[in-house]
Amino acid sequence: MYNKTKIAAPKMPLGLGRRKKASPLVENEEAEPIRAGLNVPGLGGLDGGRVSLGEGAAHEGLPPPPTSLRPRLIFHTQLAHGSPTGRIEGFSNVRELYAKIGEAFGIPPTEVMFCTLNTHKVDMDKLLGGQIGLEDFIFAHVKGQRKAVEVFKGEDALGLTITDNGAGYAFIKRIREGSIIHQIQVINVGDMIESINGQILIGCRHYEVAKMLKELPKGKTFVLKLVEPLKAFDMISQRSGSKSGSAQLGTGRGTLRLRSKGPATVEELPSAFEEKAIEKVDDLLESYMGIRDSELAATMVELGKDKKNPDEFAEALDETLGDFAFPDEFVFDVWGAIGDAKVGRV
Repeated sequence: MYNKTKIAAPKMPLGLGRRKKASPLVENEEAEPIRAGLNVPGLGGLDGGRVSLGEGAAHEGLPPPPTSLRPRLIFHTQLAHGSPTGRIEGFSNVRELYAKIGEAFGIPPTEVMFCTLNTHKVDMDKLLGGQIGLEDFIFAHVKGQRKAVEVFKGEDALGLTITDNGAGYAFIKRIREGSIIHQIQVINVGDMIESINGQILIGCRHYEVAKMLKELPKGKTFVLKLVEPLKAFDMISQRSGSKSGSAQLGTGRGTLRLRSKGPATVEELPSAFEEKAIEKVDDLLESYMGIRDSELAATMVELGKDKKNPDEFAEALDETLGDFAFPDEFVFDVWGAIGDAKVGRV
């Protein structure tokens, strides 16, 4: 059963152009540094560091790498609303991670909405995306109460930032303080957007959902069907989400990146320039498109850091990220943000 609420709300920020195909990128919000280590065997000399998960699941025809090529990493996990501690290993992308969590606790993988690192609370600064610190503790948030909300779109901005879990669920990452959505007490950070006006959104990416919300006609009422994460008694809903920072996931020097095809590779952590540029580009993604995705931001920085001019950068974006159809103004601002980061401007 859905609980139904009716209230006025404004519109989404600028959306994206034509979609060509599903993007292979996973939302990745950097988490706070770990506070206490866990014993993680089989690290091959790596102390601390982080694991990057290739989404893989967006390409359903591609097989995962052979088990013999995967590093043996063991992680501790709990259900966020309360459970015994489980141990999971042998996953190379987000969908496989959810499957392992499902096996550990005897639940369908589709019940897992998202995971946070080192906290059971719905804290978007600790959201697990494409990377996991080798000593991080994983908390899985599963589906709780469903609810239907009637919203009157009376303004130009809904005040929402959308993200997704890399496995088919888009959910609310941030609610801007002072917005009308912020005044709707039944809508919270962490709520999965199941449908808009009856159109099922399971399998949609964050930018597709943001675009749908943007294109809803002003002056009309629409219906959001939401699913909130099951909460423990001590969990208090985070209404707006805090500003993302530059904190790193792991404590080691390297990054162990698990790929959807081929063996894992050890890579260096981002440089100070790259960290600053990624944060700037992620802020622009939120400003222009209503999404946060630092994995996408990192890809854009990587494409732009060696380009000589905006035209070369735009061509590289079209070739690699043409699915997003970024507007020219956004591309120019991203080029400027990368340049500012190079020379150390704030």
